[in-house]
Amino acid sequence: MANRDEMEGKFDQVKGSVKEGVGRATGDEEMEAEGSMDKLKGDVQEGYGGAKRKIGDVLEDVGDAVRR
Repeated sequence: MANRDEMEGKFDQVKGSVKEGVGRATGDEEMEAEGSMDKLKGDVQEGYGGAKRKIGDVLEDVGDAVRR
Protein backbone atom coordinates (compact mmCIF):
# COMPACT_ATOMS: atom_id res chain seq x y z
CA MET A 1 0.00 0.00 0.00
CA ALA A 2 1.28 3.45 -0.88
CA ASN A 3 2.37 5.72 1.94
CA ARG A 4 1.77 9.43 2.35
CA ASP A 5 4.95 10.47 0.54
CA GLU A 6 4.07 8.33 -2.46
CA MET A 7 0.54 9.74 -2.61
CA GLU A 8 1.70 13.35 -2.27
CA GLY A 9 4.32 12.71 -4.94
CA LYS A 10 1.67 11.42 -7.35
CA PHE A 11 -0.48 14.49 -6.60
CA ASP A 12 2.43 16.83 -7.37
CA GLN A 13 3.12 14.96 -10.61
CA VAL A 14 -0.49 15.40 -11.75
CA LYS A 15 -0.58 19.03 -10.64
CA GLY A 16 2.66 19.65 -12.51
CA SER A 17 1.36 18.03 -15.67
CA VAL A 18 -1.73 20.23 -15.59
CA LYS A 19 0.31 23.39 -15.02
CA GLU A 20 2.68 22.42 -17.80
CA GLY A 21 -0.18 21.85 -20.21
CA VAL A 22 -1.96 25.08 -19.33
CA GLY A 23 1.30 27.01 -19.53
CA ARG A 24 2.10 25.52 -22.92
CA ALA A 25 -1.43 26.18 -24.22
CA THR A 26 -1.45 29.80 -23.06
CA GLY A 27 2.16 30.57 -23.88
CA ASP A 28 2.95 31.19 -20.19
CA GLU A 29 6.53 29.95 -19.93
CA GLU A 30 6.67 30.62 -16.18
CA MET A 31 3.66 28.40 -15.50
CA GLU A 32 5.07 25.72 -17.77
CA ALA A 33 8.37 25.83 -15.84
CA GLU A 34 6.49 25.67 -12.51
CA GLY A 35 4.71 22.60 -13.80
CA SER A 36 7.98 20.95 -14.72
CA MET A 37 9.35 21.65 -11.25
CA ASP A 38 6.20 20.29 -9.59
CA LYS A 39 6.52 17.11 -11.63
CA LEU A 40 10.17 16.74 -10.65
CA LYS A 41 9.34 17.35 -7.00
CA GLY A 42 6.62 14.70 -7.25
CA ASP A 43 9.00 12.20 -8.81
CA VAL A 44 11.51 12.71 -6.01
CA GLN A 45 8.90 12.51 -3.26
CA GLU A 46 7.30 9.40 -4.73
CA GLY A 47 10.73 7.76 -5.03
CA TYR A 48 11.53 8.62 -1.41
CA GLY A 49 8.21 7.20 -0.28
CA GLY A 50 8.77 4.00 -2.25
CA ALA A 51 12.23 3.54 -0.76
CA LYS A 52 10.87 4.19 2.72
CA ARG A 53 8.13 1.59 2.18
CA LYS A 54 10.61 -1.00 0.90
CA ILE A 55 12.88 -0.47 3.88
CA GLY A 56 9.90 -0.93 6.19
CA ASP A 57 8.99 -4.16 4.40
CA VAL A 58 12.54 -5.48 4.78
CA LEU A 59 12.56 -4.60 8.48
CA GLU A 60 9.25 -6.43 8.91
CA ASP A 61 10.68 -9.49 7.19
CA VAL A 62 13.75 -9.39 9.41
CA GLY A 63 11.55 -9.07 12.49
CA ASP A 64 9.46 -12.05 11.37
CA ALA A 65 12.60 -14.12 10.79
CA VAL A 66 13.95 -13.26 14.24
CA ARG A 67 10.69 -14.27 15.94
CA ARG A 68 10.82 -17.78 14.43
